[in-house]
Amino acid sequence: MDLGSLGVDGMRAAAGALSGSADSYQNEEEVELHWAIKAYHHAETYYNLISSVDNRKLKLSKHDDEIYEQFRKDFPDFDVKVLSEEELKSGDAKTKWRPFCNHFDGQVEDFNFGTLLRLDCTQDYSEKNSIFVTRIQFFAIEIARNREGYNLCNWNKKPEIQEETTETKKSETKEETTETKDKDVTS
Repeated sequence: MDLGSLGVDGMRAAAGALSGSADSYQNEEEVELHWAIKAYHHAETYYNLISSVDNRKLKLSKHDDEIYEQFRKDFPDFDVKVLSEEELKSGDAKTKWRPFCNHFDGQVEDFNFGTLLRLDCTQDYSEKNSIFVTRIQFFAIEIARNREGYNLCNWNKKPEIQEETTETKKSETKEETTETKDKDVTS
């Protein structure tokens, strides 16, 4: 955005608005709805991705190696299979997570952007199985789940993928049966 296009009056108005207390601002429903839709689309895209490929080698960002190393250094015994809200949102948890998250400020784009995370890695996103976390927490936990093989249970789990796989297997079996019959006839 070119700030020069705002003009002097526009810049003064923006400066005045920005110098006010953040407490005086309220989220508008439209902004919240837009953010929720964006978070949902991100979650849907991610789940479709992990359920269609071997996710053990999946790269989520150009910083995956550093995120994973730092996560396992700071949280060596953190069980990523099934999470609880307490492990991510309690006062003690926030105290532990804050230095980890801030380590990636300036490195990982939108590191503190709100993102949906599945609590149980064997399940899809749902109201009961989702929690809002920062993007860097999402990256840390999902990179660990992928590298440690916990997300493999989701590979080929989506119904469309299962149907495609079943149809491919049926087609291959039918071709093999036809080839076998042809061999029997020519023998």
